[in-house]
Amino acid sequence: MKRIFAMLSALLLTASLLAACGGRGGLQDGYYTAQASEFSHGWKEYITILVKGGSIVSVEYNAENASGFIKSWDNAYMQNMLHSNGTYPNEYTRYYASQLLEGQGEGSIDAIAGASSSHASFQILARAVLEQAYHGDSSIAIVDTAH
Repeated sequence: MKRIFAMLSALLLTASLLAACGGRGGLQDGYYTAQASEFSHGWKEYITILVKGGSIVSVEYNAENASGFIKSWDNAYMQNMLHSNGTYPNEYTRYYASQLLEGQGEGSIDAIAGASSSHASFQILARAVLEQAYHGDSSIAIVDTAH
């Protein structure tokens, strides 16, 4: 079931990214950020990309709590999640970010077992941040990531 969900999500992401590309040219140079509109379990996820020469050269995907502390730096959270889910934020955030960077927003993003909720949020945020980059809009995109 998770595999089917991941494949459907990948197809939807690819289709929406292709639609976003239509007629607008490529990515505009600059920094772009998409952020969840609400906190989920105490964390608000975000993606920031840097585009140079029309290509994504840097991707940061993470979450912060209300005080601005970064999720992947929370060792206690990491230990709890690793033991219960088999993965942890510092692993899956880097994995998802690297897939976006390698695919330049055109490839599918494979889910990691134990981080499927973050995978769904990542795909929503990725679409939004790429849309910002296609338009050259450096304002922070606030996105509803509820799923």
